[in-house]
Amino acid sequence: MSYAVKEIFLTLQGEGVQAGRRAVFCRFSGCNLWTGRERHRVGAICRFCDTDFVGTDGSEGGRYADAETLAGRIDALWGEGCGRFAVLTGGEPLLQLDRALIDALHARGFEIAVETNGTVAAPAGIDWLCVSPKAGSEIVQRSGDELKLVWPQPGLDPAALEAWDFPNRLVQPMDGPALAQATAAAMALVLERPAWRLSLQTHKLLGIR
Repeated sequence: MSYAVKEIFLTLQGEGVQAGRRAVFCRFSGCNLWTGRERHRVGAICRFCDTDFVGTDGSEGGRYADAETLAGRIDALWGEGCGRFAVLTGGEPLLQLDRALIDALHARGFEIAVETNGTVAAPAGIDWLCVSPKAGSEIVQRSGDELKLVWPQPGLDPAALEAWDFPNRLVQPMDGPALAQATAAAMALVLERPAWRLSLQTHKLLGIR
């Protein structure tokens, strides 16, 4: 199959348990919870997304004809050296990620991390699965390596989420005009419920993408 990719770039992972790690980000186009267009945000299930995943016009973006071609481009951006780490994100990456791409990246020595909204079941072979649930969506992926709760989100109950099968549970303040209040609310949640840890978007603090 072919893959619609918004952008691919070398950076540092900015969020969650893997924060600070060198990574090649591959951002797929498209999402099933919002079109990505501002005129549709008010009616979307996910209204707080801060990412541009529309089209294929970003750095190294395009329509990649097959898994080998896309994996080769990710490999080229990493360059030489060990510790190969690819973060597949979006939009919603599980709308496009398949076994062929997983195998092609593994063949090049990459550890594969995926950041998903959890509405699509994850294929086998992912090395690090981060699920970030959105209120109002139907979550089918309730297990993984990292559960990232963007907070506050009316309609999501942290106590109920603790029953899901994740060894790492993180609360991330919702970015936007009310970031200070969201940060205070996230801190309060962690102080009240010690099963959770605070996660900040360090890439924004550092001024990188």
